[in-house]
Amino acid sequence: MLTTTYVPGAPNWLDLGSPDVEAAAAFYGALFGWELRTMGPEAGGYGFLRLNERTVAAIGPLTEEGAASAWTPYFQTADADATTRAVERAGGTVRVPPMDVFTEGRMAAYTDPTGARFAVWQPGDTKGLEAVNDVNTLSWTELYTTDTAAAKDFYRSVFSWDYKDVPVAGTTYTVVSPPGGGESATQGGIMQLAKENLEAGSRSEWHPYFEVADVDATFAEATRQGATPLIPPIDAEGVGRLAMFTDPFGAPSAIIRGAAR
Repeated sequence: MLTTTYVPGAPNWLDLGSPDVEAAAAFYGALFGWELRTMGPEAGGYGFLRLNERTVAAIGPLTEEGAASAWTPYFQTADADATTRAVERAGGTVRVPPMDVFTEGRMAAYTDPTGARFAVWQPGDTKGLEAVNDVNTLSWTELYTTDTAAAKDFYRSVFSWDYKDVPVAGTTYTVVSPPGGGESATQGGIMQLAKENLEAGSRSEWHPYFEVADVDATFAEATRQGATPLIPPIDAEGVGRLAMFTDPFGAPSAIIRGAAR
């Protein structure tokens, strides 16, 4: 379960790179009631997405050559420079070396050995997202990967994550927890891309799950707003009801109403 009591290795930030920041913010505003607060020209078009006066995500323009619209999860680190060295030792690629973001914190961005992009956040004045696991906020992070074994080895080396493998519909789903956090601190999952997905050209990627009050209604609204359906609403035993789509600019997002709600 995500919380805002952040520990090393846990998700503590999430942002969306988009070719049209205002249009993308309007799309998610229609779904989740988020409001965009831009940070001014000095922030390069970056802004916070807010719900009930709390930051629940962020958004900015695409800045890397060839980048596609996507959500990027950030994981807590006490030392972005040390994490960068760990990423390199484990076979990952440094896309953005450690850099200070004013006095807000220090960040770096990477690509894992299977091709999935992620980042880290070393808190300064900004500790992380101000709300998670509530309705219309981030509640889970999930990695679809071309090579589960390689991904697990990499992230364990970098973050010391704990894993629990769970059989799901003829495959294995790996549940992720920060080191020593136990089952109550589960934060995400790792799932092997199926052969048919690989043959269709799918590549490794992280995507967020947002908790919603009504999966069917939110999914229908997403499609009305221009989203492309990926997985229509389905029930997952012991998990809840979920669905997945790409937003109008191609970023994959998932929604869920957890079974515990």
